Amino acid sequence: MISQAWTKPGGHHAEAYVHLSGEFARFFRDHPGFRGRQLVRGLEDPTHFTHIRWFDSVESYEECTRRPGYVEHTQVMYAHLQPYDSYPREFVEVVLDEEPLIA
Repeated sequence: MISQAWTKPGGHHAEAYVHLSGEFARFFRDHPGFRGRQLVRGLEDPTHFTHIRWFDSVESYEECTRRPGYVEHTQVMYAHLQPYDSYPREFVEVVLDEEPLIA
């Protein structure tokens, strides 16, 4: 699952979003079907974040979002985001997987 977020102007909103995203891990760590996650930040626009969550299935992700406290935590995170009609997200599948070339 990939979601996009743009924080409000001001570095403190972006830093708060990163911190809260780190705390967000508690909803995923012990959830069956969870395989990992990444939070990436735009270099050209440091208010733009892409959150990538890896699950065995869409159903496993959706089950995770129903855990107690999940929605409340996202609402605290949303307080640092620019307002949207809906928060963009997309379910994807891996069709090509190559090892990253990290030096």
